Amino acid sequence: MSEQYTIRRKFFKLFGSSFHIHDAQGTVVGFCKQKSFRLREDIRIYTSEAKDTELLRIGTRSIMDISGTYVFMAPPNPGTAGEGEVIGMMRRKGLTSTFLRDEWLILSPQGQQVATLREQGSFLSFARRYIDFVSLISPQKFDIFRQDGSVAATLRQHFNPFLYRMGVSITQDEKTATDGIDDLVILAAACLVSIIEGRQQ
Repeated sequence: MSEQYTIRRKFFKLFGSSFHIHDAQGTVVGFCKQKSFRLREDIRIYTSEAKDTELLRIGTRSIMDISGTYVFMAPPNPGTAGEGEVIGMMRRKGLTSTFLRDEWLILSPQGQQVATLREQGSFLSFARRYIDFVSLISPQKFDIFRQDGSVAATLRQHFNPFLYRMGVSITQDEKTATDGIDDLVILAAACLVSIIEGRQQ
């Protein structure tokens, strides 16, 4: 399955970090500069490094969001205050993600589950958390499963000791128009996984 998007992030950033999103032709279609030491998440992804046009926002509802729910929002309309329309949400699945492998629930704007994002493997996923060199020789791979068990997308980290690179492959089939998971939601999920993994490394 071909990769429609690639997320690239440099390692060794001391104060915040940044990443670029490239399309299949290698053109930059997204840019994010993260700030360190924020109590409440407010991640803004722009269409370029100029940061003059927003593509997407990822945030939490409050400072102490114990549910671990991240909200995906479209940018607000020009000239209006406040936040844009919620297009989806993602919530980490408790102890499974802590001890075994990463697993997230992807939710609709109304809070209903529409998909599951799950890290492939079990032993290697466990080993990556506690043995440093395993994460270098065995990059992560995730699947996004629809509610019927079919794969809506695959996220694959490419091996590179100096550059974090995640490919995003979106399944294009007859279910795509009705599964409640559009390309922007999948891309938001991939960006969030890249950010979380970067903080854990």
